[in-house]
Amino acid sequence: MKVKKWRKRLGKLGIGGLLVILVLLGSGVIYEQVSVRQDLQTYTPSGKLYKVNGQNMHVFTGGQGDVTVVFASGWGTANPYVDFYPLYDKLAAHAKFAVYDRFGYGYSDTTDKQRDIDTITNEIHELLQVSGQKPPYLFAAHSLGSLETLRFAQKYQDEVKGIVMLDSGSPEYYYDDTENVGNGGFMNKLLIHTGVIRMLMHSDSVIESSRAIRNGLKFVPDELKAIDLKASLLKLENANIDAELRQSRANAKVVLDHKQPFPFPITVLTSDYLGVSNDVWNKYEAEFTSWSLQAKQLVIKDTEHYIHQYRPDLIADEILALVKR
Repeated sequence: MKVKKWRKRLGKLGIGGLLVILVLLGSGVIYEQVSVRQDLQTYTPSGKLYKVNGQNMHVFTGGQGDVTVVFASGWGTANPYVDFYPLYDKLAAHAKFAVYDRFGYGYSDTTDKQRDIDTITNEIHELLQVSGQKPPYLFAAHSLGSLETLRFAQKYQDEVKGIVMLDSGSPEYYYDDTENVGNGGFMNKLLIHTGVIRMLMHSDSVIESSRAIRNGLKFVPDELKAIDLKASLLKLENANIDAELRQSRANAKVVLDHKQPFPFPITVLTSDYLGVSNDVWNKYEAEFTSWSLQAKQLVIKDTEHYIHQYRPDLIADEILALVKR
């Protein structure tokens, strides 16, 4: 009899515990949905929106000069307008600039179009055209942004003056040394949709930890840091961003299939990862110069992957060197 009573009690406790969990999850979902709606009301474009394939695509422009520096953000960088601030702030007096948001990023819509490299590249080209940008362009590409930049140069070579790679992976690296992967899976989505990650982001220490790889956004004003936090929460779970990562190897293959050294200069800027050497990454970075007949590589000391958040002065000087060339 005692065993049966304990089983009944355990059963009741189990049901009670499950109900508590369901209530908490439901409350978290409501909290997340309400917070997203509130964020969207104040998350207004910093630049302008243009129709590309029937959907809104965002570009932020400024500066003055005869050459336009086009910034291509890395994978998962929620708001490129914030991320590239330390560079375009220094370049504005010497060159025009355009910071674009791929679909799924920044202030651009999400799209149901495939995230293959030619679709992405054609969207960027159309955005630059409809927004009134004039070549020649000098691209500054961070991380996975290298693939769309190289493909753009392959398809529209006459419009490209040069490229500066900001700790960007080469197509050889993305094809040879990476696998098709997803972004976090079920558990990551659960934490997002139930508001857990949003609640964690109320902690200053958690925010600082999330920005560590970006040098704490040291060179970014506080008002832009607030935009970055809001963008990160809005773009955490995103079909376009996920698809880019899954298709990175296939996209690299397309770029490799059309490889022919460019006649214009390419500067490859490589992070030293704060002195922690990565032989595989370093090997591919050194070989990255094979993509241009006028190429050079520089290793930037005391930096992490977001090198422009560590040494914007040096990076801006390298970009300006090609602007004036």
